[in-house]
Amino acid sequence: MVVLFDLDGTLIDSLQNVTDAANRVLADWRQAALSPRRVAGFVGLGEQVFIDRLIAATALEEADRAAVLDAFIGYYKEEALKTRLFPHVLDTLGALKNAGVAMGLVTNKPRAPLIPTLASAGIEGLFGVIIAGDDFSKRKPDPMPVHAAMEQMGATRAVYVGDSETDAKTAQNAGLPFVLFTEGIRVSPVEELPHDAAFDDFRALPEILRGFV
Repeated sequence: MVVLFDLDGTLIDSLQNVTDAANRVLADWRQAALSPRRVAGFVGLGEQVFIDRLIAATALEEADRAAVLDAFIGYYKEEALKTRLFPHVLDTLGALKNAGVAMGLVTNKPRAPLIPTLASAGIEGLFGVIIAGDDFSKRKPDPMPVHAAMEQMGATRAVYVGDSETDAKTAQNAGLPFVLFTEGIRVSPVEELPHDAAFDDFRALPEILRGFV
């Protein structure tokens, strides 16, 4: 079996890290800080869209976009060192790997902050393939990154595990079953997201995945 995972909001509880990085940028430009709930609506489609949404929601100027983006990436790399896994993620991933499940990671997070994030979380060695948001010309919810991961893993079938609207659409576009982690960064009710199974505790995931064999 091949299982592909999203990262932010699925394996790692990163919303506070993202919020802190964004608020450090806003402080540099003498703007008011935003709440994690507000920032949650900006994430999921990569750093370019995140910055567009940040500018639209604040008094930041479009003319400063490149500088804002550079500052955000720099701060995010630092905040990534504080990354925390959701409960039971490490044990569950270890158990899946020991059971012979091939795992890949497909995220819209750019590779610069991705590497320290994975190292800080202690999960960098668990995935056969790691696809970052800036590895290809297209990002989730386009199926290209997912199909690339499957090709690199020699897989014709896979299950996608994620937490958000973007992940649900990604699985749909890629033609894959979608397993929804309900404790992530989604903004829509669970019932509004198309999914084949859902869970709120990672200890339930192995049994769910056995249903897709």
